[in-house]
Amino acid sequence: MTEKRKVLIIDDEKGFTSMLQLNLESMGAFDVRVENDSAQALEAASQYQPDIILLDVIMPKMEGPDIAQELRQHEFLKNTPVIFLTATITKDEVEAENGRIAGHTFVAKPSSFKDLLASIQRSLQPSF
Repeated sequence: MTEKRKVLIIDDEKGFTSMLQLNLESMGAFDVRVENDSAQALEAASQYQPDIILLDVIMPKMEGPDIAQELRQHEFLKNTPVIFLTATITKDEVEAENGRIAGHTFVAKPSSFKDLLASIQRSLQPSF
């Protein structure tokens, strides 16, 4: 049996994070932790040490790019893949850039679970 991959979701939308956590965990390949308070994101990532982070771009208190910058300053988190989730760009815009904007993986919200899962799997390659 393969070890479950640890996913940390940092997003202030509790309904979205609950649904995403349920969908990912139901696959049997992921262990998921959710942090809805952006101010607690770094502490959550430090404690959980995820294999990948799904990070909302726009949140109260602290925005996703600022959180990502803080994560990169920590030795044990600096190479953790981050997928930005955002409603500020469209799926077409993301697809036009092959899912990457300014060197970062982006997924437009709302997106299908299938699209998000494909981004997670690509980001975890070759270890997935």
